[in-house]
Amino acid sequence: MILLKKLLNIRGFNNATSSIVAIFAGLLFGFIILLISNPSQAVDGFIIILKGGFSTGGKGMGQVMYFATPLILTGLSVGFAFKTGLFNIGASGQFIMGAFAAVYIGVKWTFIPAPFHWMVALLAATIVGGLWALIPGLLKAYLNVHEVISTIMMNYIGMYLANFLVKSTVYDSKKALSMNVAESAVLPKGGLDKIFYNPIGSSGAVDLSTVNSGFYIALVVAVIMFIVLNKTTFGYELKACGFNQNASKYAGINEKRSIVLSMVIAGALAGLGGGLLYLSGASGRHIKAVDVLAAEGFNGIPVALLGLSNPIGIIFSAIFISYITLGGNYLQTLNFVPEIIDVIIACVIYFSAFALLFRNILPRLLKWRMDAAEIKNERGNE
Repeated sequence: MILLKKLLNIRGFNNATSSIVAIFAGLLFGFIILLISNPSQAVDGFIIILKGGFSTGGKGMGQVMYFATPLILTGLSVGFAFKTGLFNIGASGQFIMGAFAAVYIGVKWTFIPAPFHWMVALLAATIVGGLWALIPGLLKAYLNVHEVISTIMMNYIGMYLANFLVKSTVYDSKKALSMNVAESAVLPKGGLDKIFYNPIGSSGAVDLSTVNSGFYIALVVAVIMFIVLNKTTFGYELKACGFNQNASKYAGINEKRSIVLSMVIAGALAGLGGGLLYLSGASGRHIKAVDVLAAEGFNGIPVALLGLSNPIGIIFSAIFISYITLGGNYLQTLNFVPEIIDVIIACVIYFSAFALLFRNILPRLLKWRMDAAEIKNERGNE
């Protein structure tokens, strides 16, 4: 009991516990939805969801890591802004603009030799994403325009601008997609293809996953963001400005600079996520010139909520969201409509918003129960 009390005083333990409770609550509610929609196969369907990437062996887990990579970056983008008192809902626009920059350099700048080609493409994606977030940052800092309004507008501007630029520069009219990037611009596998695959029969052939070194990059960036936010003066200033701009200004912190830099860093993270996703595969992924906002940008919001905006927590929450999403794709083998997994994920995301509430209530309830038990034991001994 003494050990439990000590754990309850650790903020990280409380955060992890509250997120886990939120996940269980969301999954339980999702199971109820399965029972309502198809009672006879609800248990089997729920087991498939829980198996997640394990449903298809090593390749499945590789795919979980692959789809988690952009979610880690967009989650970091939203979470970093949260930590500094801003709500970056513009990760979708920053993501697709970064993706276009990476694809453009991957297609056009073939004069850059390997292995520098993909590095330059990722750097361009990061810079373009940061510049795209610079505009709402300046509007917030100098004109007090709320970042939610400006970033939503920038989402749509980014979507339409990316469509225009793709059609004008790197469009393959036969496929109605962006062109293939050069082989030197594709992210290296980093040895992950030797780990996450499925053998095909006894011939020695294998079915490889599409996971690549982008997952390593995402992990490294998350650790860097954790260090910046928690171990540096710069991060302390950004968080202090987010807590109270007036007090920060009184303490000598340039609050306008902090707001602008916070948005630029958040946008750079989202842009990098776009680059990591669209430089994957044999010839890169292709941008579709359609009037649809990039879902990865909005999915970063629940990832950040579930991870309580902690960069390390965001890694695990992104992997979890990717895990159950992949598992849910196999629900169609049963008599469930394809949209059912979206509903279940929405339930988990909805309950993840209560993680903040659980974080404050659960430790108090546990401490109250333990104190009551101690008092009862003391009275019994008397």
